[in-house]
Amino acid sequence: MHIDLNADMGESFGPWSMGDDAAMLDIVTSANIACGFHAGDPAVMDRTVRLAAQKGVGIGAHPGFQDLRGFGRNRILGLSSNEIRTMLLYQIGALQAIARAADATVTHVKLHGALANMASENAELASQFAEATSMADAGLIIIAMAKTALESAARSSGNPVAAEIYADRAYNDDGTLVDRRTTGAVLHDPQIAADRLLKTIEDKAVTSVNGVKIPVKPATVCVHGDNPVAVQMADTIRTRLDQAGVQVRSMHTFIGR
Repeated sequence: MHIDLNADMGESFGPWSMGDDAAMLDIVTSANIACGFHAGDPAVMDRTVRLAAQKGVGIGAHPGFQDLRGFGRNRILGLSSNEIRTMLLYQIGALQAIARAADATVTHVKLHGALANMASENAELASQFAEATSMADAGLIIIAMAKTALESAARSSGNPVAAEIYADRAYNDDGTLVDRRTTGAVLHDPQIAADRLLKTIEDKAVTSVNGVKIPVKPATVCVHGDNPVAVQMADTIRTRLDQAGVQVRSMHTFIGR
C-alpha cells in the first residue's frame, strides 16, 4: 500500500512566523502552500515553493477566505458564486505563477480552514470549488475530505482526486471534523495519532467521537503544520507507516495528472 503525507505550509506573514516548514519538508511528501488570503505573502510563497521543489515535495495551492486576522478560520457567508470562483482562481493562479518562476509545478489544491469545512458540508460550495479548480487546471489533483460533499463534488469534476483523512483531528459521525473549540478536537500525542491512523488503514474506516465507523479509502493523510508538535507528529507517523510496510510518497506519483 502507498499513501501521501501532506501538511499545510507557507503560513508565515512578513516578520510573523508560523510552523517549522524546513523540518516538515524533510518528512512530508506534499506541501499545501498558503496563497496570501488566510496566511502567507508573496515572499513566503516563493521561499516555500523553492524549498519544497528542492526537497522533491509535491507543491499544492492552499486557498482560503480572505481572513488574515482569523487565520482563515472564520466562516464568511453571503459570497456570490462568482466571488467564490474568482477568489479561488486568484489564489491558485498566484501560486502557479510563483511555481513557474521557480521552474516548479503546482500539482494539487486543498481548501483551508473554514472554507474547507463549509465545502465539506455544503454541496453547492463544494461544486464551486471543484469548478474553479478545473478552470485553473483540469489536471490539478483535488484533495477532498473523505466521505463528504467535498469529495462527491471533486469526483464529479473530472479532475484527479485524493481522498484525505486527518491524523490529528477528531471526527463527527458524518465524516466532518469536530469543531476546534471542542475539547479533544485536536490531537497532540504523536503516538496516539499514529495508532489511530494505522487502525484507520487496517479497518478501512475512520472512527468518530461516538464510535461510528466511516468507510474510507484514503490517498493522503494530513498533519497540520501549526500544531505545536507538528514536526514530532509527522516524524512519528512517517516512521510508523514505514514500519507497517506502507509506502509514503507524493500523491502525484500515483494519482494521474
